[in-house]
Amino acid sequence: MNTQSHPVDDVKDDIPGDIALWFFLCAELGVFGLLIIGFALLRLFQPEMVASGLQQLHLHAGIINTMALLTGSWLAAVGVQQVRRQQPEAGRYFIAAAAAGMIYIIVKLSEYTALYEQGYSLHYDAFFGFYFFATFFHFLHVLAGILFLLLVARWLKNHRHNPADRTKTAENVALYWHMVDLVWIVLFPTLYLLR
Repeated sequence: MNTQSHPVDDVKDDIPGDIALWFFLCAELGVFGLLIIGFALLRLFQPEMVASGLQQLHLHAGIINTMALLTGSWLAAVGVQQVRRQQPEAGRYFIAAAAAGMIYIIVKLSEYTALYEQGYSLHYDAFFGFYFFATFFHFLHVLAGILFLLLVARWLKNHRHNPADRTKTAENVALYWHMVDLVWIVLFPTLYLLR
């Protein structure tokens, strides 16, 4: 019996992305975590208000947004794989991920418009104050993510000489996008499914 270990090719033993980005992402997740805790307390102390507000939200919009963001995360992950393989057209996946993010933006804006036309706003009550604040804060993160995805696609096209830099940059942008997605994966059931 041979107990000698064999090296495994192409195994990456470091954490993807930059360590500073990981600290930033953890801080961002902490902020969103505090918002979710605040909502849980609101639900505990004002269950009727929260139940009434939840009934006004558009489940189909939440489902479409979830699918758009999950698709965008998948596309960003494939983009990173393509960058690691030094494929020249890897940027297309980041552009497609940005397009998926734009679907989220369009649907969320239409949802905001519909709620506003029904008389709901940030100042309507504590539930809608939370809803608009938390989802708009997330909305801004999605917009930033779309910008980063488009910038990395362009950057990849113009910077072909250093594979390590290309990989690290692509990983950083994908990690940010995955953080945005993770936050939505918590917000979506909290706001649309837990009625």
